Amino acid sequence: MVRKRFNKYFISPLEKFVQIESFSGILLLSATIVALVWANSSFGASYENLWNYKLGIAVGDFQISKSLLFWINDGLMAIFFFLIGLEIKREVLMGELNTMKKAALPIFAALGGIIVPVGVFLILNNDPTTFKGWGIPMATDIAFSLAILTMLGTKAPLSLKIFLTAFAIVDDLGAILAIAFFYSSSINWALVGISLVPFIVLIFLSMRGFYNKYLYIFMGLIVWFLFLKSGLHPTIAGVMIAFTIPIQQKEGVVTSLGFLNTIVERLSNAPYKKKPILTTEQIYLIDDLHDWTNKVQSPLQHLEHGLHGWVAYFIIPIFALANAGLVFSGGSDLNYMLSINIAIALILGKCIGITLFSIASVKAGWAHLPEGITYRKILGTSFLAGVGFTMSIFISNLAFSDSAMLIDSSKIGILIGSFVAGLIGYLILKFSK
Repeated sequence: MVRKRFNKYFISPLEKFVQIESFSGILLLSATIVALVWANSSFGASYENLWNYKLGIAVGDFQISKSLLFWINDGLMAIFFFLIGLEIKREVLMGELNTMKKAALPIFAALGGIIVPVGVFLILNNDPTTFKGWGIPMATDIAFSLAILTMLGTKAPLSLKIFLTAFAIVDDLGAILAIAFFYSSSINWALVGISLVPFIVLIFLSMRGFYNKYLYIFMGLIVWFLFLKSGLHPTIAGVMIAFTIPIQQKEGVVTSLGFLNTIVERLSNAPYKKKPILTTEQIYLIDDLHDWTNKVQSPLQHLEHGLHGWVAYFIIPIFALANAGLVFSGGSDLNYMLSINIAIALILGKCIGITLFSIASVKAGWAHLPEGITYRKILGTSFLAGVGFTMSIFISNLAFSDSAMLIDSSKIGILIGSFVAGLIGYLILKFSK
């Protein structure tokens, strides 16, 4: 009985998460291929014109007009970062990072996956103009890496997927901090201070257990706009707002089952009519049922569940379609040393960092290997962590915002490094015992 409940409430949701991320990886790959073919075809001009098309809103004296690419990279990606913030908060409070015993191995692996790739890039880089690209090999693209793990079937046990998910989330946290402190433009601290007012209000409401999605959306838009004007990258607003979303339920499911049973019983006994509309009594009972579901659902978990499909199936593929369209005809102008440095940092930096830090933490007794995970599987997974597609491209856009040539050079390094790292990781895990 305990085993069945564990499978129902933990394994099944996690497997559903893995399936969503895996299919998202396939969409991501498809969008990347379409972008590359489109940008290098006879319709390449339309690709460039589409993302540079201006869109905006105007209300009285207030107006904001930006390119479609801006609304994707700074607008839609704020929702992506919001989802990451929800995942980080859940993992820290209730998931694989809520105790040091469970979090030790993923945290040490993530630290190695951040420190060593950055170190490798800095050691290889001799050009001061490309120094700002040090943050590009930091993060792991969980969609691509989980898609590869899923292709391996039984060669990739669930414990390995949990390990990858956990350290990828810590990786993302490191990338978010890098964006906030190192990849934001000159900062207007007065506007930052003003933006903290609605943020503090939301924290206060969260501590009191109050949650209203429309209020949170309104406050979130204010913080996003103030961050945009202050110089802090606006996507960071998504993470900050996520941290204010309450995780607690208003009522427990078990303690309120009596109320649910009463609603179901009254619905069963309500007079039935063969009409496409409900009776007044049925409408009120369904309203009661809706109120009950709002009370027993964690706002954080409900938002995370609702947004995951939108981010995985729409936002990330659109981001890839808009950003992966490299034009190869002008290759002589590219900085190939930057491309090579990024590729090596993703392939070797991630592999060496994650593997060494994981083994060292286990040998020192600070962490332990979960059941079903061997050092060989950690080695294979560390190569998969070199698939840094989404976040790496995002950081390259910030690092080299004043040079299209360096952005394109970075993307070539990211594409090559991610492909080679993913292939090596797949082969190691495929032929592991």
